[in-house]
Amino acid sequence: MALQNIGASNRDDAFYRYKMPKMMTKIEGRGNGIKTNVVNMVDIAKALGRPASYTTKYFGNELGAQSKFDEKTGTSLVNGAHETAKLAGLLENFIKKYVQCHGCGNPETEILISKTQMITLKCAACGFVSDVDMRDKLTTFILKNPPEQKKGSKDKKSMRRAEKERLKEGEAADEEQKKLKKEVMKKKGPSASSKDVSKGASTKKKGNGSDEDHSPAHSQADENDHVSADDDDDEDDVQWQTDTSLEAAKQRIQEQLSSVTADMVMLSTREEKPKSGKKSPTHENGSKSTGTQEKLVDKLKEYLKKGSSASQLKSFLGTLSGTPHEVMNSLFTALFEGVEKGFAKEVAKKKDYLAVATQEEGSQMALLNAIELLCGKASPAMKEVALVLKTLYDNDVLEEEIILEWYQKGLGGDNKASPIWKNVKPFIEWLQNAESESEQE
Repeated sequence: MALQNIGASNRDDAFYRYKMPKMMTKIEGRGNGIKTNVVNMVDIAKALGRPASYTTKYFGNELGAQSKFDEKTGTSLVNGAHETAKLAGLLENFIKKYVQCHGCGNPETEILISKTQMITLKCAACGFVSDVDMRDKLTTFILKNPPEQKKGSKDKKSMRRAEKERLKEGEAADEEQKKLKKEVMKKKGPSASSKDVSKGASTKKKGNGSDEDHSPAHSQADENDHVSADDDDDEDDVQWQTDTSLEAAKQRIQEQLSSVTADMVMLSTREEKPKSGKKSPTHENGSKSTGTQEKLVDKLKEYLKKGSSASQLKSFLGTLSGTPHEVMNSLFTALFEGVEKGFAKEVAKKKDYLAVATQEEGSQMALLNAIELLCGKASPAMKEVALVLKTLYDNDVLEEEIILEWYQKGLGGDNKASPIWKNVKPFIEWLQNAESESEQE
């Protein structure tokens, strides 16, 4: 079966992963009963992630003809004789309106119906929610025949609930087991001591004549054995913990080291305050780094104002003094400083500059850090960060492994409380799902 890319804008992309079968039609009947049968409508609808009844109804609405889709046989019929090219053109319009994300153009979307009977498309790649034009005739048909919700989310929720219940039951069972253990130990205590007393009495009766067998050292050893056995039983319930406080650490050092070496050990809990009249090294480094970055930004802005091409940028970046991270931050600031709304569109326009700047090893991670830094300053730009990453990923500026590594580091880093990770999460999940699907294929 011949395949083609989903969406007319992706027609010439040989590496596009979203494909659908080419439409096949057949004219049936004669006279007034002539009909057009879309033979592979079920396969096309499956590739688009939409019910076949939606596409069939859309054809009928646009052509002003009666249309019918039979769920049992899977046949899609439209009254009248219609050319395949004409129906294929209508299918492209359907894809633009009801399949592709209005933000990034990705066809992996889900139809959502709100409580106010409004239809939206939620993108699985960038998380963008697209509004559907409710004036279209097909919207009434969709509201009357809503799509089936994916069972995956419900299954995940039920699995999580079952896991929580299982953990609670396990914790309760552990607590009951501890209580039973303590009760058994309490019962064993007096009974064991009475047994020891009775044994001691019997041995004394049997050995009254021989003092050598029952020397004080021997009786002392027996008592020690009994005490150690009781201590071993009690130690099962005792949880040992090391005191990590400063005083305890000092005490351990004093005990372990000799008096001479103990005085040489210095434990300090706070940094020494810089002396008056002298700046701390960190302050000097910070002022130097900010000063150099401002100079770099000014130089890059002057260079970009000249209208130089993106291909010449690489040689210019090589002449700049500064670390790769400083150069990348300065370039990103020079390109997008002050941009808040329409951040993703600006990135798409200037993607060639970023593609040239990310050819060195480690430069992609530097670019992601620059995006994180800029989005932290501008809240409107942060909302579009997933769309920005999707644009750079589609244009081969950023690689999948680098994006996932940056995301994992960010969740465990100092900036983990930033809302940027919440906004990026839909795109990251889409990347991971796409990777698992390709592995299965």
